[in-house]
Amino acid sequence: MLTDASILFQIAGIGIIVALIHTVLKQMGKEEIAQFATLVGFIIVLVIVINGLSDLFQQIKSVFLFQG
Repeated sequence: MLTDASILFQIAGIGIIVALIHTVLKQMGKEEIAQFATLVGFIIVLVIVINGLSDLFQQIKSVFLFQG
């Protein structure tokens, strides 16, 4: 599992890149592709968050059930 700070920086970096791509595509008149790029960025961040939550729940489970 990545450390908490690196996950936050990774999500922030993805957000900045997606915002830049969205802005460039919107200026070019390709609004549908810009929305699709934003959706893909959101899905990537969602997968990262779900993986982090899964790791968190596994750690909680191992603490309370004393499983290694």
